[in-house]
Parts: sequence; C-alpha cells; structure tokens
Amino acid sequence: GPLPADLPIVIDLWPRDEESGCWADMTRTFVVGEVSEQVRAMEALVLEAMTSLFQRHDASAVERLYAPDYIQHNPDIPQGCDALVALVSNLSQAVYYEPGLIVAEGDLVAIHGRIRGWADAPQVVVDLFRIEGGRLAEHWDVLQNEVPLTQALGGISMFDPEEGARRHD
Repeated sequence: GPLPADLPIVIDLWPRDEESGCWADMTRTFVVGEVSEQVRAMEALVLEAMTSLFQRHDASAVERLYAPDYIQHNPDIPQGCDALVALVSNLSQAVYYEPGLIVAEGDLVAIHGRIRGWADAPQVVVDLFRIEGGRLAEHWDVLQNEVPLTQALGGISMFDPEEGARRHD
C-alpha cells in the first residue's frame, strides 16, 4: 500500500554476493517527505547521550538526558541512573565512542558505533534506546570485537564513521 508521509520506514536488505556466497545485512531508513522534528530530536538525544558519556566522560549528562527510572538490559551494568553515573565517572580516559548510523522508529532509536578502550580490542556496538518524555528510558546493546577489514571475509568493514552522514545526504 501507499507509504504515509513524514514517517520513517526501516528496510532491512540481505543482498548476496554470487561470487563469494557471502550475505550482507544493510539496514536503511527512508522517509517519504521530510523527517519529522520529533524523529530528529530523538536521534539528537541519543547522539548527545552517547557522546557526552563515552567521548567527553560527562557523568552530569545522565541527570539531564536519562529518565529517573532508567532500565538497563546490559547484564554487566547495574540498574539505574546512579550506576550509570558511577560507571562514567570511573571510565578510563582511553574509552572513546565514535557514532555512526542512527535509525529511529516509534519510540525507539538505534545507533551503530565503535568504542575503543572499553575492552582489549575495539568493539562495534549497536545500542537501542526507548525514549519516554524526551529522555532515555530503557537501553539494550550488542557488542562485538571489531574484525579488521583485511580479515573480513565479505570485504566490507564492520563500521564506518561516515555511515551516518551518508544517510542524510
């Protein structure tokens, strides 16, 4: 049927390279019309949270950006804003987050990024946030050690810091 105007539509593609037999997962968000101010604000909130905490190591951003009853699904991080403040306050200066692609749908925003200094090797991560009342209310994440491009069987890097910029071109 017809796509409604001004709402983001997420499309997940699984193209297969016939020569290598490898599959690639390519997720893209499209909007018929303009991206709404609400979607832009949600994406900006998530980007501000990730860069405040994991680039600038600004623990004070938790009070400003996170809901008081924030729910954390990462099994290695305790529940609540106080635990998040403690985590950020004790981060090594080596921890640095690079944001990439951001996708929003409904009250959810996913951000693809790379974090260095969190583990022994750089990790590529997808963070998923639920937003409620203009604040981050719930968080899930998946982290994977980054495989260098020279070792990637599909010949495509796991992360490109320019991937988010290309989305809005």
